[in-house]
Amino acid sequence: MTSKQPFQLPLSVSLRDDARFENYYAQGNELVCASLKEAANGNGEQFTYIWGSEGVGCTHLLQAVCHEADPVGRSAAYLPLDELKQMGGGILEGMEYLDLVCIDGIESVAGNKAWEEALFHFFNRIREQGNTLIIASTAAPRHLGINLPDLASRLSWGMVFQVQALNDEVKLKAIKTKASARGLQFSDEVARFLLHHASRNMNDLACLLDTLDRASLSAQRKITIPFVKEVTGL
Repeated sequence: MTSKQPFQLPLSVSLRDDARFENYYAQGNELVCASLKEAANGNGEQFTYIWGSEGVGCTHLLQAVCHEADPVGRSAAYLPLDELKQMGGGILEGMEYLDLVCIDGIESVAGNKAWEEALFHFFNRIREQGNTLIIASTAAPRHLGINLPDLASRLSWGMVFQVQALNDEVKLKAIKTKASARGLQFSDEVARFLLHHASRNMNDLACLLDTLDRASLSAQRKITIPFVKEVTGL
């Protein structure tokens, strides 16, 4: 690896504190998690592409990689392109000197000529530096709609994993675990009500738990099905 240049991250994107491997239910995705942990520690593939339908946890996994890299002293950046695309591809300048870059939602810039060219050149620069790049999307590389052939080919150069959705029983366990991490206590009946009446997207469910947490503290009430209906309108 060539020597690193001084680099200051030109933007601030916060990571969810609970987006860690420890609280990600890996059933069906054990190999994905193992590979990403290796990448976070600098021992895995230089380039990894993960994809899956919305809510399967790709964002959680990318942020978990960044959290995992921190204790071992590896510099990392998480870049959600759906939030950052208006800033233009220039935000990638210099990021090749970071040990690890995680790009989320690449599908949001597919077909954008300037962004595709910026990503292509960034891919080449980070490869030359020997640093790690992980990309996440809702679609497989060949279904992204990338117009730049050289970028389209590079997206399949490394490991490509499809992140599988959790079954309902595992989702129930995940809901209870996420609730417990927030200090929330409720019955299995409440958890099942949330699973069957709220969004089945795990990101949406996490946001709903935050809402219930605030409402429960404010009202000083336990979280029951009637309380959930009152707060959420479900």
